Amino acid sequence: MSLVCLKWHLLERSTRKSLTLRGNIRNLFLLPTCFRAVTHLDLSLLSPWGHPLLDSSSNPLLLAQLLRHAFPSVVSLVVYIRNPSTLHLLAPQWPNLRHVKLIRWHQRLPTEPLGSDFTALFEYSGMLSSLDVSLFHSWTEDLLPAIKAYPLIAASLSHLNILKHSSAEGFKSYELLAITASCPNLRKLLATCIFDHRFIGFVGDQTLLALASNCPCLSLLHLVDATSLSNIRPNPNDEGYTSEDASISHTALGDVFAGLPLLEELVLDVCYNVRDTWLALELLNSRCPRLKALKLGQFHGICRGINAWLDGIALCQGLESLSIKNSADLTDKTLEAISLGCPRLSKFEVLGCKKITGKGMWELTHALRKTLVHVKISFCKNFNAVSSLQAIKPIRDQIERLHIDCVWNTLDNSENQTRSSSSQELSELYNLQARKRDMIKEEKRLKKKSKSHFHDVGDENLFSSRTWSKLHHLSLWIGVGELLTPLSLAGLDDCPALEEIEIKIEGDSRNQQRPCMDSLGLRSLACYPRLSRMLLDCSGVIGYALTAPLGQADLSLWERFFLNGIEILNLKELNYWPAQDMDLNQRSLFLPAAALLAQCGSLRKLFIHGTTNEHFMMFLLRIPTLRDVQVREDYYPAPENDTITEMRVESCRRFEDALNSSNRHIPD
Repeated sequence: MSLVCLKWHLLERSTRKSLTLRGNIRNLFLLPTCFRAVTHLDLSLLSPWGHPLLDSSSNPLLLAQLLRHAFPSVVSLVVYIRNPSTLHLLAPQWPNLRHVKLIRWHQRLPTEPLGSDFTALFEYSGMLSSLDVSLFHSWTEDLLPAIKAYPLIAASLSHLNILKHSSAEGFKSYELLAITASCPNLRKLLATCIFDHRFIGFVGDQTLLALASNCPCLSLLHLVDATSLSNIRPNPNDEGYTSEDASISHTALGDVFAGLPLLEELVLDVCYNVRDTWLALELLNSRCPRLKALKLGQFHGICRGINAWLDGIALCQGLESLSIKNSADLTDKTLEAISLGCPRLSKFEVLGCKKITGKGMWELTHALRKTLVHVKISFCKNFNAVSSLQAIKPIRDQIERLHIDCVWNTLDNSENQTRSSSSQELSELYNLQARKRDMIKEEKRLKKKSKSHFHDVGDENLFSSRTWSKLHHLSLWIGVGELLTPLSLAGLDDCPALEEIEIKIEGDSRNQQRPCMDSLGLRSLACYPRLSRMLLDCSGVIGYALTAPLGQADLSLWERFFLNGIEILNLKELNYWPAQDMDLNQRSLFLPAAALLAQCGSLRKLFIHGTTNEHFMMFLLRIPTLRDVQVREDYYPAPENDTITEMRVESCRRFEDALNSSNRHIPD
């Protein structure tokens, strides 16, 4: 509206509260000065991405003052901090800052003293109440000295996010207790810690009890083990128990819940066995009456489900969101009890649970068909794509968000496969043509199975003609070398409201032969008429960035396989994570990918989460509607220097100048 109506334009500019600034920091003449009411400002995506924000100016202080003049009302700031000098210049400009999120994927400078990254922020932001460093790479030892040096700031903090997505390190118990003791008024705490009792500083009963005592007003508590953030796919053949137990007892858990009566959201992803927890979880309903969201990882015995008697987690009647991860003894009876005891659930996730089946999930979704709109089924042994879809059939007409794993082989076949044949023997047995025939047979089998009946549930067809009328977000996991083509055959062929799809591809391509088909099957997604946004994440694919050994494919050929067919989709926005060579720490967009992306005629926004060559970037100028492009190395550790062509600041500048050139005609 603001583009076609002058009055609306003036109103929108003068009242907008949130703004993410794009463009190149050197183009100061383009800095908007009409957004005077903006209170939330995001500077983390300015170009060139990842470089020191103010170093591009000969007078960095003047640049910081210009930002304050353009946005005088800022109280919430998101910024990429390559070195502490950026905050020393920016923090004094907005003394009323209340919320700050720091981002850094580059390695911390080892020469900087402990706490130097936070000193300027705490010194000049006397009203700070929220700090988010979940995407900010630093040492765990950095935060505590700064908090102790500024006790008034620490006491005023109500929201602290110290999840370390960029590092495998977690906070030790004494660090966590020292931080919470200095911040007694915290209402939201998110932290990565160590639950393995074999390490010094592990989190156990005493730590949890002390934490609850230090911060009794917590409404959100999110504690995860550092290994949980690695997203390693579990072994489908183990029983679901880890070799070690966590030092957490159900008695201590009950006392922790009693000490946090205001709790509304709880996440405990421990990664080590916590057994017989149903007694403690029964107390959640009475001790934490406001609890709405719960996520448990490696918790066993959460509900016994005996003779339809509700116990354990099934007594939490107020839950609206429940996520269960790696619960070894979760059964269909447990799911039935949860569906009866938690009638308000709108979101349900189950990950890595080996004993549940499609029948149990069908019963749960059928019982919660009036409220359930968000479902995730992943890493579960008894579920492939077909069984996952048939299990959520009762809510097909109302589900809005869905995640499934694209595992196409039947469960019976996977159980009867012999384990003696190695990958080398299989490669000698099957040639390229034989594998193609197998894919065709698999598609025919899915067509036949779609006409069969769902056993033990009813005599209705497995997939009726009903549409997924409200599904607008679809998330898929798929192993490297597998195909997306059978997705529509499995029942996801009629999704008129689907707007966004997220595809996560994982696996070691070095153990694979060359792709037997010409593409992953992205062209099969053309059956979704409103699909406009895609997140294609191939960062979990490992391969050879340079020349591959004889008989194997390098990553450029795999990129052609992944992206072939994307040009026929009517996408407006694409986030793409290239595959990686771990030995070289390189995630690059190669020539085949650049050529295929250049054929996406409707693409308006393109974000490449890796590196690429300037020459390949110039291919993208052929997209007539393209307006916003950025190369972001948002993975740890991000490359430090400009020794390769694709990282140079001048390359970024030349491409952006060409993209915004007046000679380039934009249809709209």
